[in-house]
Amino acid sequence: MNLIKILIAATLALASAFAFAAVDVNKANQAELESIKGVGPAMSGKILEARKSGAFKDWPDFAGRVKGIGNARAGKLSAEGLTVDGVAYTATANTAVRGSARGTRPAKAAKAPATK
Repeated sequence: MNLIKILIAATLALASAFAFAAVDVNKANQAELESIKGVGPAMSGKILEARKSGAFKDWPDFAGRVKGIGNARAGKLSAEGLTVDGVAYTATANTAVRGSARGTRPAKAAKAPATK
């Protein structure tokens, strides 16, 4: 009887693992992208269009090339199963997304006071 319970538990665990399969942004088609909660037709279209110029290297590259992907959204999409090159979004990527990979401009230097 214990063997049957173990087999049932193992089968359910395996089935649940397959149910939450990661979707890689570099390999997914439109339907697979839209299976991620938070990705609709407009966002999947932006992703596929940006991917035409090459695979996304990492989360900062993905966020920099797809308008509308920032730190919060990247975290939510990753939590729903989206990966970039098989990697989930992490706090380390969070810092990188805010940097120059997002196309932000460096802070302007303070002007020196005018002398007379």
